[in-house]
Amino acid sequence: MILDRFLLTDRVAVVTGAGRGIGAASAIALAEAGADVVVSSRTASQLDEVAARITAAGRRALVVPADLSDLDNVGALATAAHREFGGLDVVVNNVGGTIPNAFLDTTTDYLEEAFRFNVATAHALARAAVPLMLERGGGTIVNISSIMGRVSGRGYLAYGAAKAALAHYTRLAARDLAPRIRVNAIAVGSVSTSALEFVVSNDEIRSAMEDATPLQAIGEAEDVAAAVIYLASPASAYVTGKVLEVDGGLEQPNLDLGLPDL
Repeated sequence: MILDRFLLTDRVAVVTGAGRGIGAASAIALAEAGADVVVSSRTASQLDEVAARITAAGRRALVVPADLSDLDNVGALATAAHREFGGLDVVVNNVGGTIPNAFLDTTTDYLEEAFRFNVATAHALARAAVPLMLERGGGTIVNISSIMGRVSGRGYLAYGAAKAALAHYTRLAARDLAPRIRVNAIAVGSVSTSALEFVVSNDEIRSAMEDATPLQAIGEAEDVAAAVIYLASPASAYVTGKVLEVDGGLEQPNLDLGLPDL
């Protein structure tokens, strides 16, 4: 059956930023598809809740609380997966994000930090994971990018540039690692997570964002998790180096930060 191609039975996955939002939804979805999952973020209590959902799905979970801005901690997740579950097949590089900032408030240090947290973290985990994936014949890497990596909007300089870099990193890594390891990304639009809570909880702002979105809705974390399952599983066996847009049809930002002209 075609649905069998979406299964990840007895695979091992690592998900970063897995305590809430897209990371948590992706980790739970991977378990429901049959994978054992290593989950990591800063907050142990959030990870424990996600692990309970993974266990309820009949799979094993390994909770690794860590500061994932430390690249050594990120890379160590691959080793932890191998040690606990005997291998590694799937990596979901979800950790990242940068607070919007005006141009003149975006220092070079701020820009460098955006690239470190959104791109270098992905490379640190991928680089550690690849030898372990090759031991099992191959694997898949899914990077969580953003619509802001391909459209322009005021205030998104650091974040958008870093996510654009992650999207192109995906294309380049896919060529380097083909044919045994596939690398793809998801360009996410506005999704109802804690990162957007301060705006979507405002009915007026939320309504304006929905009106500016062709599908007239803010996305849910599970919308992205479904795309993660597709890209991580044999369902996408003939797909690599691609950026799948899960953004409600957006071609421009649906949140105006209201930054004035200089």
